[in-house]
Amino acid sequence: MSSISHAPHTAADVAEHDARRQHQASHAPVAPNEIAVGVVIGRASEYFDFFTYGIASVLVFPSVFFPFLNQLDGILLAFTIFSFAFIARPFGTTIFMAIQRNFGRSTKLTASLFLLGTATVCIAFLPVNKSGGYGVIVILGLLRFLQGIALGGSWDGLPSLLALNAPKNRRGWFAMLGQLGAPIGFLIAGSLFLFLNTQLSREDFLDWGWRYPFFVAFAINVVALFARLRLVVTEEYTQALEESLLEPIGTLEMVHAQGYNLFIGAFAALASYALFHLVTVFPLSWIAISRSQDINNVLIVQIIGALVAILATVASGVIADRIGRRNTLGTMAVLIGLFAIATPFLLNGGRFAQDAFLVLGFALLGLSYGQAAGTVTANFEKRFRYTGAALTTDFAWLVGAAFAPLVALGLSQRFGLVAVSAYLLSGVVCTLLALRINRSLEAPRAKPAQ
Repeated sequence: MSSISHAPHTAADVAEHDARRQHQASHAPVAPNEIAVGVVIGRASEYFDFFTYGIASVLVFPSVFFPFLNQLDGILLAFTIFSFAFIARPFGTTIFMAIQRNFGRSTKLTASLFLLGTATVCIAFLPVNKSGGYGVIVILGLLRFLQGIALGGSWDGLPSLLALNAPKNRRGWFAMLGQLGAPIGFLIAGSLFLFLNTQLSREDFLDWGWRYPFFVAFAINVVALFARLRLVVTEEYTQALEESLLEPIGTLEMVHAQGYNLFIGAFAALASYALFHLVTVFPLSWIAISRSQDINNVLIVQIIGALVAILATVASGVIADRIGRRNTLGTMAVLIGLFAIATPFLLNGGRFAQDAFLVLGFALLGLSYGQAAGTVTANFEKRFRYTGAALTTDFAWLVGAAFAPLVALGLSQRFGLVAVSAYLLSGVVCTLLALRINRSLEAPRAKPAQ
């Protein structure tokens, strides 16, 4: 009876009914490859900002902003400010989720990327701290904190939408696409700093050359903004996000409902996130202080390492689709543990051994980081996945990566490189425990379906 009462009777009703069906068909299914393009562009722009600041923390900031400190203390202070962005990210996510609920997704994304670009380019305008005062340092710290707020707010939900629309037998492949932004971002940032550092005199580089990458970061953010808005503001993708229940849930509600998933997710990829800085930012600082080889040679090897990491990230998608994302992450954690044990021998073993450390480290980073996102966030209920994925990423960066270069450099200078091994091994243990707990929590949920 109800079916008769809802059937279209007039020509207008038939037209409206057909239009509705046509509209529904026009946006479903969402093409994963099209989403992937937006994800890769968006993440690559964010990582370029990320690595521009990280590389400058070693090559530039100690001389430009902290001239009253020796090289070691200057780098340690730069790494301290480096961590501010990761501390700010969860707050940025919370603030901009509220903006999205009140003003929409496009407003949130535009505001966050405008803030990110503005904070980044403002760093380029900071004067050289010739007087040794603290005013410039305070402003640098504030701008770095604002970068973190903006990065937290730049979450667009596209990785979650990509995960929900990926074919079941290719979820590992599509999960790694967003992670490609990391090695691509480092490749561009490292190449730009290498070019400037080799083509300019030391005086010109420290006076104005280092500022250029921060200007480039602003331009890249503008391009990334339009590439992402092209997707997220269209009716097709808006409806796809809404139908997938990818909603900006409040942080307190999220923590109250599924806080355990945030905790497990932050630790499940800890080994990968800790390794992230121990093969990118930390080696630059350690080799710069030890003067065991020319810093430009280190950048060249790291650029080669970034290319290796791109290939390894792609390989992680193939491997994960064969043995599972969780198994891939666990296996890579064990290999990272072995790499941690070898770290003192490699970094203390001369130029060839140091280069091997970098290339092997980047390879492991690609294989592990390629599946670091989505392995545990898939456990969130659909309506919590949008906010849950964002906050899990924020806390994973905070716990695993925020203080890694600071702690690694400080420990290595005081206790030797064996302390760096212990630090990385602790991340491996946390990853394996978190994955084991996650599996035990999934078991009860799986029984009724069997």
